[in-house]
Amino acid sequence: MQIAARLSLLALAASTALLGAPASAQGANPAAEVERILASPAFKAAAATIDKEHGRIVEDGIKLTEIPAPPFKEEVRAKAFEQMLKAVGLADVKIDEEGNVLGLRKGTRGDGKFVVVSAHLDTVFPPGTDVTVKRQGTKLYAPGVGDDTMSLSVLLGFVRAMQAAGIKTRDDILFVGTVGEEGPGDLRGVRHLFTKGAYKDKIKSFFSVESGGVNMITNGGVGSKRYRVTFNGPGGHSFGAFGLVNPMFAQGQAAVEFSRIQVPATPKTTYSIGLIGGGTSVNSIPVSSWMEVDMRSESVPELKRVEDRMLKIMQEAADGENFARSIKEGKITVEAKLIGDRPAGNTDAKSELVQYAKAAIEAGGYKVGYQWSSTDSNMPMNLGIPAITIGRGAPDKSGRAHSLDEWIDVEKEPMVKAIQTSLSIVLAVTGME
Repeated sequence: MQIAARLSLLALAASTALLGAPASAQGANPAAEVERILASPAFKAAAATIDKEHGRIVEDGIKLTEIPAPPFKEEVRAKAFEQMLKAVGLADVKIDEEGNVLGLRKGTRGDGKFVVVSAHLDTVFPPGTDVTVKRQGTKLYAPGVGDDTMSLSVLLGFVRAMQAAGIKTRDDILFVGTVGEEGPGDLRGVRHLFTKGAYKDKIKSFFSVESGGVNMITNGGVGSKRYRVTFNGPGGHSFGAFGLVNPMFAQGQAAVEFSRIQVPATPKTTYSIGLIGGGTSVNSIPVSSWMEVDMRSESVPELKRVEDRMLKIMQEAADGENFARSIKEGKITVEAKLIGDRPAGNTDAKSELVQYAKAAIEAGGYKVGYQWSSTDSNMPMNLGIPAITIGRGAPDKSGRAHSLDEWIDVEKEPMVKAIQTSLSIVLAVTGME
């Protein structure tokens, strides 16, 4: 806390009386602030509540996991989570127009801006997937149990611990279960939150709580562009109409040329063809064929370069096929439809948000790591709003994300310690009093 030299003695005395209060975000010493929080009776009470309610956190996670939440079909899980947020005592709990679940915990000195603490409701798995949770010792196996359903339960654990300990924070905290984080969802939930929702322009910092170890700070958002590219032609009999242009040939040539794009190792930039299809029978020249491509980069300019090159390759492949074969029945045309657009961004490792997280993680006895990924934090990062994604579990206690045998280990001691640490990050940023 800085005290201007020109203050009167009376003001100086008044300021001195406040030295025991939490440091303001600006100019604070993150390590000292985290130490103050961890040593406080209120945090110790909250930590004890997390330890006591470990079983409840796990059971809430199982309950939510067994409610299917495929892309664009998160409604049933959202309603269940809405009721859970109400039960833990949050105010103004509601489901917004996009399907996000929001609940508010008021601070003592709210400035009209909010700190968001979020986890995503959706999973990658299609309707009909068996989401029954199976136990093997301390491990839970189920599609989506780690990514990211257990984080929803951890958010509930945060609130219960804060309520039980009577913790007050300077800032208003908005707890959110977002929709559309995975794959085709294209960050639609967090995109709505920041660009159209009631809290648009009112969010000053953002946490996404995800699967993985609490020791890792995701402060870089990998941007991505996804396209469905369709080649169309006149079609015909494979023998009788031989010599006509063939969409599959154009697509094959495009795929080969796409595979030869040179990209830098740093900033990491990647591309892939994930799905292909088309045609009606083995003895027909297809009327159409298609493929879906994925391009990613830590750099906005590099992602744009790969995107532009891909689009040019697709058109050149169509032109090449039209030159090589007969177009008497019609030409090959190509349509590239954007089906995914995740903005890139990053939060500086020297920022106060990251430094508070680093201090809390180190105070928990972990070695801090930094990484880039594609999460809900991409959106605020791209908008210049401080944002990070933090892990909610102990390191190496989850695996096989996005697979049918996805698992997490809920062994009590390491799980409780990780949740306590992640809560200390949130409290340091929001100004625990």
